[in-house]
Amino acid sequence: MPGAPRKHLAERVGFEPTVRFNTDNALAGRPIRPLWHLSWTRSVYGTIANFLTGISRWRQALLSTHRLRRRHRSDISQEEKLNKRMTKKWLPAIAVLALGASLVACGSDSSSDDAAPADDTMVTEDTMAPSDDTTAPEATGAGWESNFTPWTADAAPVNCGPKEGEPLKAAWVYVGPINDGGWTQAHNEGRLSVQETFGDKIVTTYKENVPEGDQTAQVIDDLIADGNTVIFGTSFGFQDAFAAAAEKNPDICFEFATGFKSAPNLSQFYGSAEDTDYLTGMAAGFASKTGKLGILAAFPIPEVIRGVNAWTMGARAANPDAEVKLVWTNNWFDPALERKTAEALIAGGADVIGVKSQDSPASGDAAKAAGVPWAGYDSDQSENYPEVWLTATTYHWDVYLTPRIQAVFDGTWVAGNYYGDLEDTFIRLAPYGKLVTEEARAAIEAKKAEFIKAPGSMFTGPLNDNTGKEVIPAGKQATYGELMAQNFLVEGVVGEIPAS
Repeated sequence: MPGAPRKHLAERVGFEPTVRFNTDNALAGRPIRPLWHLSWTRSVYGTIANFLTGISRWRQALLSTHRLRRRHRSDISQEEKLNKRMTKKWLPAIAVLALGASLVACGSDSSSDDAAPADDTMVTEDTMAPSDDTTAPEATGAGWESNFTPWTADAAPVNCGPKEGEPLKAAWVYVGPINDGGWTQAHNEGRLSVQETFGDKIVTTYKENVPEGDQTAQVIDDLIADGNTVIFGTSFGFQDAFAAAAEKNPDICFEFATGFKSAPNLSQFYGSAEDTDYLTGMAAGFASKTGKLGILAAFPIPEVIRGVNAWTMGARAANPDAEVKLVWTNNWFDPALERKTAEALIAGGADVIGVKSQDSPASGDAAKAAGVPWAGYDSDQSENYPEVWLTATTYHWDVYLTPRIQAVFDGTWVAGNYYGDLEDTFIRLAPYGKLVTEEARAAIEAKKAEFIKAPGSMFTGPLNDNTGKEVIPAGKQATYGELMAQNFLVEGVVGEIPAS
């Protein structure tokens, strides 16, 4: 999350059992991320801890990032560029502060001391013999360009392609295991798609369970020493290491998910989940019989707040009298806590359960046990929870990855920022469950069509917060910067943002 103060730095250790936070690391005040049980085949995102400093710190972060961007931009101001883009599609490509959401992984506060040594980080290669022809096949992901903005209009391409007669070597750095069923698995599926598309023109490598801290930099150095000229990072906590590596290695193309730092050879890529969060909320609202819904959310930071708001607005679009009880878990990945929280919401009268930026399916287990409809996040869990499944927001990384690799082959790769959406299919709605009626599906699909034409349009005034105060006046749509610093809860949310 751009500028978000993080209380700890996360580090992956061990497979089973989980490990407790350890604060002895290179970046003070950040959590060490434990790896959860592999039996929980869900996403394990990266580190962004509590929103501890309030909106004033977010504004400062925005200003700092703007200054950073100006070093790499023309005379056109940041705000002018943002406004230009928003007149076209509202929230496409200039995600200078692309938040992660959902973002990257954070560990549970477990009491176990068992930890796997860092030397156990796995390196795997999908290697195919190079051919004489280094021209890659035509890339997929048509339409992604509308959501990509170079850092500078006159940026010179970075020549990070392969030597003649050799394959391109590209590497991915993962914070979690490739079989987590969510965040890292989705990224790895993108890598596999790249391998399949380009065949023997490319050798893809990945390192999984990479700790954040000093070891991140070492992993990057090792990958470069192995001949990789394109390197992807997928956890927010890797960002400082990637930025430093980009400065030291100007001929390497670095791609980073969920961050905000820029460099002539460092791109950022992520996507908006606001629209699909809203649509998922609609499914939840239609499924509720009492109008009392519950949602558990990770941390009270703008990306999560924005998702909770969109979800609630969707629920109230389906049921205008709906109320959404919000509980903060202050954790990205803690299945025991997530299940307990969901059970408490159900015991309190919620007849539908939703999640935002929670990376295990444990709340689905609680919903299944109680026979309560469940709306997930980040992955399609329709086959695992058919009895209670509604739908979810999902990300499809190949939409961006494939054309970016093609640009490397073409010699046209330039650094910039990508923020995918429904139109380019980077953000998608997971399949509906059987509890989503035909009436509900029709309404959701109609709204989806609106969001394809006007992304983020749910944040258009008049809009009040849950205290009755107007936060967006009539006729005004929230600017990108305002969304990235969103610090209120909309009408219908029963809960509050904790004081910093």
